[in-house]
Amino acid sequence: MLLGLLDAVRDESGKDAPIRLVFEPKSSRIDRQDFVNTLLAHTGMEGNSTLNLVSIGIDGRPGQRTLREMLNEWLQFRSHTLRRRTQFRLDKASDRIHILEGRMVVYLDVDEVIQTIREADEPRIALMERFSLSERQAEDILEMRLRQLARLEGFKIEQELSKQRAEQAKLQQLLDSKAAFKRMMIKEIEADAKTYGDERRTVIEEAERAVLEVKVLDEPVTIIVSNKGWLRRRQGHGLDLESLTFKTGDGFQAAIECRSTEDVVALGSDGRAYTVAAASIPSGRGDGQPITAMADINPAAPFRHIVAGSAKQRYLLGVDSGYGFISTLGDMSTRQRAGKQFVTVPDGDRLLQPLALKETDTAIALLSKNGRFMVVDIPELRQMAAGGRGTILMGLDPDDRLSQWAAIGPNGMQVTGVYRRRETTEVLGLAELEVYRAKRARKGKTLNTRVMHPVIERVE
Repeated sequence: MLLGLLDAVRDESGKDAPIRLVFEPKSSRIDRQDFVNTLLAHTGMEGNSTLNLVSIGIDGRPGQRTLREMLNEWLQFRSHTLRRRTQFRLDKASDRIHILEGRMVVYLDVDEVIQTIREADEPRIALMERFSLSERQAEDILEMRLRQLARLEGFKIEQELSKQRAEQAKLQQLLDSKAAFKRMMIKEIEADAKTYGDERRTVIEEAERAVLEVKVLDEPVTIIVSNKGWLRRRQGHGLDLESLTFKTGDGFQAAIECRSTEDVVALGSDGRAYTVAAASIPSGRGDGQPITAMADINPAAPFRHIVAGSAKQRYLLGVDSGYGFISTLGDMSTRQRAGKQFVTVPDGDRLLQPLALKETDTAIALLSKNGRFMVVDIPELRQMAAGGRGTILMGLDPDDRLSQWAAIGPNGMQVTGVYRRRETTEVLGLAELEVYRAKRARKGKTLNTRVMHPVIERVE
């Protein structure tokens, strides 16, 4: 597809533009946005990169965090660092003020201080008692040389003391005021950004991955399914199926009428659902393509049933052990080639053919292998959008299995079978079915019919 649109590619990177690639379409009639989407979808110009943000948090433990969580923890760390640094500077300023206040006392009476030191056996204690000094102040005076002690200048002490007290008040306000503390953090972060920051090299913005949209004509189509899982698409509904041919050893399984814009869902024997677009199924007079080429179907659980139609189309899904639920085709659909698990199929159970329900349907008919029959109102059935096992539809004996089900509309249902070696159809109206009506999970009654090997169906 890309080669059919692209005429030439030139690398015009240089001094004026570090990176400049020029793509020329083959025709000026090609839409610009469609051309861009084609390039992004079929080349490596657009890709996804996985980012695993694992870091050691402020609690000292490693963990996976979002970008927002990492930024919040960094701000907490920055706040903690600024608070500790401010407190350290405040403690240093307070200690210096304490020392200077002691020196001011000495300056006022240097001679008496010197005499006290000379005459006392314990000069430190004597200074503390005589001049009301703290131990820290007394130690500072004793550590000073006599020459320094004699040259103390009151003006310089007062000047430094004033400076330290102003610093102390400023630091204390920074710790006490949340607004001032926040302004200081912002100021420091802006200064760091100015010193160490550089121009942004990437753009962070919300964007969606480019999707190449293929325009599909909305028309009626019929999906032909073979026994070995080959699919082909024919235009129109009501086709003559007698003229169909298949590969040697293969044969007809089903013909599903739908629209070309709708999805086709295949159900594996393990209850896994796989989705294929009806428009992507090969058309024409050939044998088509195996479904395994369109979806990654588990080889150990080959497909059993295929359905198609509107996303709102309701289906009854279940297994022959008597469990089932209602879901829509849209619920079964998935974008994953490997499909998704949808119907729970325990070991030993068999997935039944999905039963399409119409808006006019009011109940479903259930027939077991041993001939037990019952009618259950549709509102009693559980609807499960996420799939699962469902609830018990019909209570069964250990040696019995649910073999058939059919939707019941305004015209009732029909039973087709063999009577006197001829195929016969009996129609059961709503009044005749009333005797079989029961609550969900009951065992039902023996179906009163004269035909052998009955097959139950909706009366259209």
